[in-house]
Amino acid sequence: MTYRVVWFKRDLRLQDHAALAHAARQGPVLCLYIVEPDLWAQPDAALQHFEFVRESLQELQHALHTLGGSLQVRAGNAVQVLATLHAQAPFAELVAHEETGNAFTFERDLQVGAWCRNQGVAWTEMAQFGVVRRLKSRNTWQARWEAHMAAPQAVLPDLRFFNTSENSGPEVMAPPPGLQHNPAQRQRGGRSAALSTLHSFLDARALGYRGGISSPLSSPDACSRLSAYLAWGCISLREVVQSTRAMLDALPPQAGRHRAGLVGFMSRLYWHCHFIQKLESEPEIEWRNMHPGYDGLREDGWRDEHFAALTSARTGWPMVDACVVMLHETGWLNFRMRAMLVSVAAYPLWLDWRPVGQWLATQFLDYEPGIHWSQLQMQSGTTGINTTRVYNPIKQAQDHDPKGIFVRRWLPHMRRVPDTWLFEPWRMPPEVLRHCGLTVGTGPDADIPEPLVDLAEATRTSKAALHARRAEPDVKAGKKAIVDKHASRRINGLKATKTKGTTRSGARSASRQSVTDNTSPSPQLGFDF
Repeated sequence: MTYRVVWFKRDLRLQDHAALAHAARQGPVLCLYIVEPDLWAQPDAALQHFEFVRESLQELQHALHTLGGSLQVRAGNAVQVLATLHAQAPFAELVAHEETGNAFTFERDLQVGAWCRNQGVAWTEMAQFGVVRRLKSRNTWQARWEAHMAAPQAVLPDLRFFNTSENSGPEVMAPPPGLQHNPAQRQRGGRSAALSTLHSFLDARALGYRGGISSPLSSPDACSRLSAYLAWGCISLREVVQSTRAMLDALPPQAGRHRAGLVGFMSRLYWHCHFIQKLESEPEIEWRNMHPGYDGLREDGWRDEHFAALTSARTGWPMVDACVVMLHETGWLNFRMRAMLVSVAAYPLWLDWRPVGQWLATQFLDYEPGIHWSQLQMQSGTTGINTTRVYNPIKQAQDHDPKGIFVRRWLPHMRRVPDTWLFEPWRMPPEVLRHCGLTVGTGPDADIPEPLVDLAEATRTSKAALHARRAEPDVKAGKKAIVDKHASRRINGLKATKTKGTTRSGARSASRQSVTDNTSPSPQLGFDF
């Protein structure tokens, strides 16, 4: 019997699943998930990712059971797993969603494609996000995004299943050796949790979106909290967009605050795909400076002690350390605080973005490679076309946690620090330290870490080094090529304004087409693209 294999990757759902719908219209399907040891051994993988996937697969398995089918879970190299399956029972087509993943998944998909061609197996990939493969012109991106999001969601026909004699599901999945970091307070995987999170945001929590997403105090409730479910495909972006627009249409005129929150949220949904498109078009930005003129800027000045202080929440700047602890305990942090962490790493600590990015990838439950690496480079100043972004952690604490509620929640020693010394506790006089029963120092036994660098001086020096590099003739000359290659289109009122720019086309096997925007966003978007 001829059948199709539907390969689930970061699309762990049945609803609006274009790959499954396509395959099911052709005949019987076999639903497959491959546990790839080499993928989970990559430096951006963490145990929390694996457990979230397993939880999502368990719910997916239950949904398939109700339809009379099952999810086949196989472990091993993807090509070898497919070859074994094909040898047992040849299949006519392999179907999956397009994936804009890390370098490993990029190369793995090339190998799978080559195997399919050699075996005469059709290899069909369906768009999952508003990301365009082999994009030839950024002028068309906005319209194509809109068309994808406005299209009807994929509807499954009556499913017929092809089952092999070798059946195994997510219940047999065991974490690969060496995987670490599974926060106790992280979000749990699965479609039902995704829907609950979506509806609680659309129905109520969106009222706090405007003005609430910047502070680490209000953001856990004000943000949508859908990022992990989108990153692992428990819910489709199209479903989120259409549900948000439906809610906007249903709101009464007097619901101004609710409407403002949802409109702001919609701008971030464009932003989501905009950044993933960059990695889809140019996979090298995962490991190479977007502008080669910045090569060697920070790499030679790497300081292990600076990186250790950051990752162990011992920088001495309370807002930074509290954010690192929250991230370690929950797997989530709001966007502004993420940007602050990267800024502190890139400027006063003068750390190269690549190892910082690998560490943060393991900490973020919602790690989405396209967004992640684009942001790491933009916040670190290596794109060559974005303005310098420097977040002062003391000012961020004053603006977003003036009473110390956040830092005292995540840093127990700060509960003994008087309000007067809340933002710079290492400056407390000896008599105040004795009264509070605290010590200051750079060693591991000190209650309050003393910063390894002077914030103002280190930031000034690092910015001067970056700007000096930017002013070099070769770097300035190279900027035009970056703009021509990466410049996007200004989104104004959620509609694209066409501008001149060149793009590079080519199959994904050769390159993904990168798009970046050096124009200012509309006030409605509030992001520099």
